[in-house]
Amino acid sequence: MALFLLGRRGFQRAMTAIRQYCTSVASGKKPVNGVNLYYEQTGRGKHAVLLLPGALGSAKTDFGAQLKSLSKERFTVVGWDPRGYGQSRPPDRDFPPDFFERDAKDAVDLMKTLGFSKFSLLGWSDGGITALVAAARNPDLIKKMVVWGANAFVSQHDLKLYNEVRDVSKWSARMRQPMEEVYGEQVFAKLWEAWVDGIAQFAHRPEGSICMELLPLISCPTLIIHGEKDPMVPILHPEYLLKHIKGSRVHLMAEGKHNLHLRYADEFNKLVEDFLEE
Repeated sequence: MALFLLGRRGFQRAMTAIRQYCTSVASGKKPVNGVNLYYEQTGRGKHAVLLLPGALGSAKTDFGAQLKSLSKERFTVVGWDPRGYGQSRPPDRDFPPDFFERDAKDAVDLMKTLGFSKFSLLGWSDGGITALVAAARNPDLIKKMVVWGANAFVSQHDLKLYNEVRDVSKWSARMRQPMEEVYGEQVFAKLWEAWVDGIAQFAHRPEGSICMELLPLISCPTLIIHGEKDPMVPILHPEYLLKHIKGSRVHLMAEGKHNLHLRYADEFNKLVEDFLEE
C-alpha cells in the first residue's frame, strides 16, 4: 500500500511537503546489484536514517514530510526508490518469491555505496517489511528501526482486503491520480495487479509467512507504530511484531490511518526523533 491510498487530501499534503523540501535535497542514482537506484539525501547529522517506501512508492511521493522536517542537524536522511519503482526504472518491477529479500539487500547495499557503515531504518507498509528483513539479515549494521503499516504474514483476511482493491478501474479518479502521474494509466493498473499477485503468494506459505521466521533475529531497538484506524493493516499485525521482536515496543495513534506519517507528520516526526536519540 502506498501514496495513492491517501486520497486527495493526503496527496495534497504530500505534494506540499515535496515542494517545501525539494530545494534542500541532493539526489542521484547509484549502481547497486546490477541496477541504478535513485535516492534523495538531506541533512548533515551523524545519525544516518534510511526511509523505505510502500508498494509502488518512492522517496518523493511517500516521505516528503520526513525529508523536509526531520532534524537536519541531528540526522542525515536518505530516501530511495526500490528497483522498478519511481525513478529506479528501468528495470520494470517484478515480484519473485524473494522480492522483499531483494529489496532489503538493495537498500542495505545502497547505503553502503553512499558511505554509511551503520544506520537506522524507517519503513512504511511494504517498506516496513523490507526493513524487518534488512534488520534481521544485517544486525551489525542497523542501529534502530521504526516500522508502521507493516506485516510479517498474510492472513486470509488480508488477502481479501488486497483482492477488494485489485481492479484500479473501480477506484475513483482522485484515488488513481497520484500513481497514474508517476507511472501512467496503463502501467499503473498492470503494476498494481502484479503487486497484488506478488503479496498474495505469501498467503500460500505455512502460516502465510512473509518473514515470521526472521523476527527473532532482529536485535536492534525497534519501535512499532500503528494507526488504530488503519483500514489495510489490522491490529493483530503490530501485536505479532511486538510479541516476536525482542525488546520492541508499540505506540498506538488513535486517529492514525495507513498514512499516519503524512497526516500527523509533526507528531510522527517528533516521536521518531525522540526514539532515535534515546
